[in-house]
Parts: sequence; C-alpha cells; structure tokens
Amino acid sequence: MRLGVNIDHVATIRQARRIDIPDPVEAAVIAELAGADGITIHLREDRRHIQDRDVRVLRQTVKTKLNLELADVPEIVEVALAVRPEDCCLVPERREEVTTEGGLDVVRGGEPLSRTIARLRAGGIRVSLFVSPDRDQIAASAAGGAEFVELHTGRYADARGESEQASALRALREGVEIARGLGLRVNAGHGLNYVNVQPVAAMGGIEELNIGHAIIARAVLVGLDRAVRDMKTLMLEAKRP
Repeated sequence: MRLGVNIDHVATIRQARRIDIPDPVEAAVIAELAGADGITIHLREDRRHIQDRDVRVLRQTVKTKLNLELADVPEIVEVALAVRPEDCCLVPERREEVTTEGGLDVVRGGEPLSRTIARLRAGGIRVSLFVSPDRDQIAASAAGGAEFVELHTGRYADARGESEQASALRALREGVEIARGLGLRVNAGHGLNYVNVQPVAAMGGIEELNIGHAIIARAVLVGLDRAVRDMKTLMLEAKRP
C-alpha cells in the first residue's frame, strides 16, 4: 500500500499572502524523505493554490512519482502533456467548491473524456479517473480507456455511526472488486485521516491512498516529517496479519 501525499494546502497557505513561502517544492522533499511514495497536486483552472511554476519545478525535483490531478479542461490538459507527470487523475471541478465534492461523471463524459484519456496516455502518462464506487461509473472508466480508478472515500469519511460507516466500507469493497474484475487498478482517497484510514488501508486490491488535508493539518502542529511518518505507520500497521 503506497501513500501519495497531496501538498495542495501548503500552496494554499502561501497563496493566502501571495508570497513565496511556504514552498510546496520544499514540502515535497520533506514528504518523500519521510516515506511518501508519491506527491499529488491539483492544478485548478482558477489557480487557487498550486501554480504552473509549482508543476514545472516539481516535475524536475520529485524523486518518487508525481500525480497531477486536473479537470478535463483544454488549458490544463496541455500543461499535463507539456510536463508529463507519471500519473494524471481526472477529477470534477467547480469554481464554488471548497474541495472536490464528488466523483467524476464518466458516464456523461462520453467521447470527449475518452479522447482526453487517449491523449494523455499517448503522452506516456498513466491515467486515473476519480469516481464514486458506483458500478456504472467504474464500468464507464474501463470502457473509456483509463488504467486506474481512484475511488472517492468521502461517503465513508463523512459517515455518522457504525452502521453508516460499515455500509460505506462495503460499497468501497464492492467498488474495488468491480474495478479489478474489469482490469482496472485501484487507488482511493478523500477525507481520510489518522482516525479513519486503517479500515481502508487494510482492504485488498487498493494500491495507493492519496491523503492531503489531514497530513498538512497535523504538520502545522507536529511538523511535516512526523505527520507523514505517522500516516505511513498507520497504513502499514493496517496491512499486517
């Protein structure tokens, strides 16, 4: 089980003052040294946190792998093709949202989305689609040419009470089984933290968890090195027999 550390909110703090600190490039170095298996960033159309410069410099400095989240927007797709991160994850995006609120509607994305997937793959980039653990969305992801799905764990993270949480975990497990049965590889993320991560980390079939806000929030109190190490420890403990 790999840990992808999303460093968007390091850039959020920087952009609050429109200056050059803290630098997400420095954060990526610390996260990798602490055990991160990859660095995730989301280049939004409104550039609210990660900037084009960050993408370019991180492409040159990340030693593990760079995962670029992006909407299917021509301008951002061109950035991805120019920079060529190892992975791209296509996500839904709305200007008014605080963070990504749900999975991509691959069923409605149709042929235009499939063309974007094909362009990215032709550029040597592995392509993932951020989707809810829904049979139709997962099937459409496979049909559209994606190599991975990243299952949205928001329903599980937001669950109230044991029954609702158990139901959300069942849905995730079923989503993993459906995806793997269609030949897709599986990652997961959204809303995972130090309290709720282990049941998801323990699931068979999931290769990577992408976690950002919880790690950066803890880093404010204990430092980024420890925050990453603590999360990785919890994930590894969850996989032990």
